[in-house]
Amino acid sequence: MTSAQKTGSGFGPLCGVKVLELGTLIAGPFCSRMLAEFGATVIKIESPDNGDPLRQWRVLKDDTSLWWSVQARNKKSLTLNMNEPCARDIARKLALDADIIIENYRPGVLEKWQLGYEQLHLENPATIMVRLSGYGQTGPLSGLPGFGAIGESMGGLRYVSGHPDRPPVRVGISIGDSLAALHGVIGAMLALRHRDVTGGRWNGKTGQACVAGQGQMVDVALYESVFNVMESLVPEYDVAGFKRERTGGALPGIVPSNTYTCSDNENIVIAGNGDAIFRRLMLAIARDDLANDPALSKNDGRVPRTAEIDDAIGRWCSLHTIDEALTILKHADVPVGKIYSVADMMSDPQFLARNMFEQHYFRDGTPVKLPAISPKLSKTPGHTRWLGPTLGEHNQELLRELGYTDEQIAAFREQHII
Repeated sequence: MTSAQKTGSGFGPLCGVKVLELGTLIAGPFCSRMLAEFGATVIKIESPDNGDPLRQWRVLKDDTSLWWSVQARNKKSLTLNMNEPCARDIARKLALDADIIIENYRPGVLEKWQLGYEQLHLENPATIMVRLSGYGQTGPLSGLPGFGAIGESMGGLRYVSGHPDRPPVRVGISIGDSLAALHGVIGAMLALRHRDVTGGRWNGKTGQACVAGQGQMVDVALYESVFNVMESLVPEYDVAGFKRERTGGALPGIVPSNTYTCSDNENIVIAGNGDAIFRRLMLAIARDDLANDPALSKNDGRVPRTAEIDDAIGRWCSLHTIDEALTILKHADVPVGKIYSVADMMSDPQFLARNMFEQHYFRDGTPVKLPAISPKLSKTPGHTRWLGPTLGEHNQELLRELGYTDEQIAAFREQHII
């Protein structure tokens, strides 16, 4: 690793890209986190009082969330009291100089601060703003607050999650926020590409708007991000009147693909839904009759007999420990796997071979492992340059870069502007 890579100077495919993060918690900060992991300079605006609420979420170390070390890695923290006009002026300067602005406030908040997309676009036509909200920037629900749970419900994911005889369940993470963040990253990269091929970056110092490329707003709604991954939900209902329901651990309409319990009460996932795979699976569990049944040679023939097939696999699994089942089915070249806990991941040879954990240290020397950065780029991989910053850690540095003197910065602090 070069010294530039260690310090974060001149490193990554997004090196030189400036990002301003205006938001809290998950969707917006996760979006900018990924850009920071690949070299972008991300300035995160936080309230001087307590900062992003995520700093106090879930498991804490020294009064700061362990999640924070991941969600805010590589970011610079600047505290601004956005109730103060001077703070909004500072934020506006940063926004006009940024390549990308990422925000996840309720629609209308940025406009109140004179930081809305149209307001900034008038001065900087190359402005790219990624706006993440519950329902998007338009429509009858646009003004309502919307968290990931609402997006998961409205987007269709909750309805199909769980068992048919029980109420819908949630995935154990904030998947709606994370899906929205990933859509935000994709949108930001598409908009950045368009800006660059239509002229490039606006020179904020000289005001040479004539050389600027075309910026745009990326409007990401949480419910639409979930809706976007719902596979064939819409055409199946529209054409065939089929409404997908909850099916427990099974993958509906694709047989067999389910979760089964082994003799040691460990759960195993088996995906034998490919036609050739199905035959190998049936032979492996000594069900030659099903393997050789011509009616089951294709998926559409297996679907009506889902219960029969699942019962056969389930009874076989109940006679074998999970290790025995994994050995037999892997030998038969059947896609199979155990359901991993984090403890399983931390010792798994595949995770370790792929370097999926990074060793870091807190300021007091306490070691901490973080998940490695994905995706893996062969030439310009992502890198963790530092863990999540302390609140306002970069105030002096960033305000000096904007031209403020140490005396002015001290006054901002006294006046509770920063």
